[in-house]
Amino acid sequence: MSLHDDLPNLNNLGPSTLRCQFQLLRSHGHQCASPATELIKQPVEEGCCPVPQTPRADRLPVHSSESNKLSQSPGAVHIVPASWTRCPASVLKTCPPPGCGGAMGTRSHHLGLRVLLLLLLPTECLGAEGRLAHKLFRDLFANYTSALRPVADTDQTLNVTLEVTLSQIIDMDERNQVLTLYLWIRQEWTDAYLHWDPRAYGDLDAIRIPSGLVWRPDIVLYNKADTQPPASASTNVVVRHDGAVRWDAPAITRSSCRVDVSAFPFDAQRCGLTFGSWTHGGHQLDVRPRGASAGLADFVENVEWRVLGMPARRRVLTYGCCSEPYPDVTFTLLLRRRAAAYVCNLLLPCVFISLLAPLAFHLPADSGEKVSLGVTVLLALTVFQLILAESMPPAESVPLIGKYYMATMTMVTVSTALTILIMNLHYCGPSAHPVPAWARVLLLGHLAKGLCVRERGEPCGQLRPLESARSLQPPTGPPAGPCHEPQCLCHQEALLHHVASIASTFRSHRAAQRRHEDWKRLARVMDRFFLGIFFCMALVMSLLVLVQAL
Repeated sequence: MSLHDDLPNLNNLGPSTLRCQFQLLRSHGHQCASPATELIKQPVEEGCCPVPQTPRADRLPVHSSESNKLSQSPGAVHIVPASWTRCPASVLKTCPPPGCGGAMGTRSHHLGLRVLLLLLLPTECLGAEGRLAHKLFRDLFANYTSALRPVADTDQTLNVTLEVTLSQIIDMDERNQVLTLYLWIRQEWTDAYLHWDPRAYGDLDAIRIPSGLVWRPDIVLYNKADTQPPASASTNVVVRHDGAVRWDAPAITRSSCRVDVSAFPFDAQRCGLTFGSWTHGGHQLDVRPRGASAGLADFVENVEWRVLGMPARRRVLTYGCCSEPYPDVTFTLLLRRRAAAYVCNLLLPCVFISLLAPLAFHLPADSGEKVSLGVTVLLALTVFQLILAESMPPAESVPLIGKYYMATMTMVTVSTALTILIMNLHYCGPSAHPVPAWARVLLLGHLAKGLCVRERGEPCGQLRPLESARSLQPPTGPPAGPCHEPQCLCHQEALLHHVASIASTFRSHRAAQRRHEDWKRLARVMDRFFLGIFFCMALVMSLLVLVQAL
């Protein structure tokens, strides 16, 4: 290591440390200096006036008999021990007198003096601060006990300041309702038996010692959900000269948290962490939070939860077991779930499937896939419902997405049942009864016009002329009336009877075809009507759920 590498360390030496090192040099003069000293001559720079430097007897570790050995030669003269002559000339060189170098020369003089002091210090000089720290430790803990509260008066209340910094959310177990956090916990209090005067120990104002050596408050997490006993962190405490003790310890806490999943996956949770003394009442130990909330500056963002805040609140409660009050500090962690993953994986597929269900009314009845589409949609929703049930905790309230699934499945079930009924209307045979008069007026008349249900080639909005039920009945019997022509064919009764039978059969078949077409047209009107109703219902339910994500 070069000599210049020690300069920053030398600049940090305080006056009390230098004083201690000079005292040790005096007491160990035979180790720090040789029996004889010699004159070190340095050439005077050009333009500077030679001023003899007279050494101070209280600053140099030399004997009085050796201080008279001076060399009367021009230039700057310094008396140093003989052992110093082994140092380089650049180190022993001093600055010129005032007027020949200014402030820079004065600064170089101090740096050179500190370098010389470091080179000449023995081992016990370099460990002066360590010796003082050991002496302070022995003096403080000579009659100290960590079993009792460190107060001068037993009736005095010891104040403890609690500060919590949230570092990470490790896990949120909704099924078991347990929250796992990684916290930095800082506790500060004043120990009446750990005081000292810094001037008596080389300006040593603070020491760091193991936390097991001092008294520590028994502050625990009240709503702890871990089966293992609490373990104290083996970290050091910082003790200051005025008795202030600061204990910083990391902790992984498992606390109980009541999880409300009624708005899942757009829910927000409030989880409280209550800290307080387990055995000391409010008259013996008073705990207070530092600041209005916990620290979130070093928080590591969680992929599932967004932290809204962690306010702190102090309470004073009286329990049934004890008459004295017990203060505690509750840090309430405000969380909101990040719902993007649930929307993409669970909600959007259900929305798309629910919008497919009304399209079963738009399929032609002759395709044979109307009922199959409804059943397929119902099975798909059932699969998603089972996936959701596995990830959700058992709770009294049904989550929002669960309500949406149930409403969609109910809608699909009803639409499938209506599709079966409409299919029955569509396949009414010739033996079916005619469409009732009220249905012909309301459904085949006004509703068909409003829904634009028409026959092929018929313009939209034009009413189809309605035929009476009597006109659809086939005529019976041969045509009446006498015939006065002798050669008329009407006198051939057998032929007339066959022609009348053919005409009656044709009219009956035509009437049956018209009844069948009326039922088919009624089925198309009902399909168009329920298509609009169920599509609007699915769209409204999907929008109500998706609005919660905004």
